[in-house]
Amino acid sequence: MPDDSGYAARTVDRGLVDLALSGLSRPRKTLPAKLFYDEEGCRLFYRITELPEYYLTRTERSLLPLVAASVLAMLPSGSVLVEYGASDEAKAAHLLTGGEAGAIAAYVPIDVAMPALLQMRARLDRSHPHLSVYPIVGDFMDPVRLPHAVASLPRLGFFPGSTIGNLDPGDAARFLALARVTLGADARFLVGVDLRKDPSLLLPAYDDAAGVTAAFNRNLLVRLNREAGADFDPAAFAHRAVWNDAESRIEMHLVSRRQQSVSIAGQAVRFARGETIHTENSYKYTPERFGHIAAAAGWQCTQVWTDPAQLFALFLLRPDGIG
Repeated sequence: MPDDSGYAARTVDRGLVDLALSGLSRPRKTLPAKLFYDEEGCRLFYRITELPEYYLTRTERSLLPLVAASVLAMLPSGSVLVEYGASDEAKAAHLLTGGEAGAIAAYVPIDVAMPALLQMRARLDRSHPHLSVYPIVGDFMDPVRLPHAVASLPRLGFFPGSTIGNLDPGDAARFLALARVTLGADARFLVGVDLRKDPSLLLPAYDDAAGVTAAFNRNLLVRLNREAGADFDPAAFAHRAVWNDAESRIEMHLVSRRQQSVSIAGQAVRFARGETIHTENSYKYTPERFGHIAAAAGWQCTQVWTDPAQLFALFLLRPDGIG
């Protein structure tokens, strides 16, 4: 039995403790995917995006230069780019530098990872000295109030990477509805969506040969040890990615290799051998299905761009009722 007597002396994030215990006390244990993105999690995710199996990032990157000029041509000069889930500026750079000079005057990246946002702002201060950057640390599933300095600027929303696939369809619609309020009646919204395809292409992207995704998944437990007074042995949990055809999603799990008990801030959580923690979903959509979700949130799709293999799509949305 681990000695938990010293847990109270450590700095413990009570909100994180409550969040973890809430998910791990369910009959089917779960932890929210937003816990992935501490500093190490962001570093590991960047490595994932460079892996040969992970087609999503390179496919979206191939589309963005082709799409950026068309999107920016629709915007008034001096617009603000609002990016949701912005851990770095690599994809936004196509919109920040494309089109007519001055099309984007300000950039509002929104993310839960403060270190990544601060590092991004420092890089942009050097690479784009005339761009005003206003990072917002927060969960994009909560209502977002844009900084006063950009309140009157025309707005382009940006949600790349198929991050919307990490939300179940109901939450995806709720997010899109919140974004519609934040971005306003005259906005445009560019959303990256991974398309439904053969699982033989999907599964390696979430279970790579080098084990980087496995390390990313287990890093969530390392974070709980550090910030929530937990005593997980990450090596006692295996990474598993599965395709759920009925739900059209990839699921990521951590599988207990043995019967064990883990303490979180002094409270025991028991695992049977083979029991899993469901850590992430990644929904894969047909264009029609995503269009229905967007419409339910008050958006209409004006254009869709896909790669030749139809692996990935960029959807341009505008508020419903705007001509």
